[in-house]
Amino acid sequence: MSHDGMSREEYEEYQKQMVEEKMERDAEFATKKAERACLRTCLREKYRLPKSEQDEIMLQQAGDDIDVPEEMVKMVDGEAPQEEENPSIMAQMQNLQNMDVGQLKEKAQATLVEMKSKAEEKCTIM
Repeated sequence: MSHDGMSREEYEEYQKQMVEEKMERDAEFATKKAERACLRTCLREKYRLPKSEQDEIMLQQAGDDIDVPEEMVKMVDGEAPQEEENPSIMAQMQNLQNMDVGQLKEKAQATLVEMKSKAEEKCTIM
């Protein structure tokens, strides 16, 4: 008996190899899912969001050997300074109220005149 030109032993070995490869892929997939759940948990803690039961279950199933990959930790940590640098909307509104509109108009007009004179120097048609 043969399957697709394989002997019975070759076919059984092929099936065994396929099962092993599937088990490896499944384990790798479960690890990736647990890493993502861990990252989501870190983000929820950072931004004080409610916990997810689904993520908690995923982390319990994976055990303690799951850590967030270093690149993702850098991404999470890198977001905090950006938020602190950006002023709130209320602060930006306050800055708009304190802005001198006359000075802004003068600066815009001076920039326009400067750009026009540079364009005239470079372009013979103008």
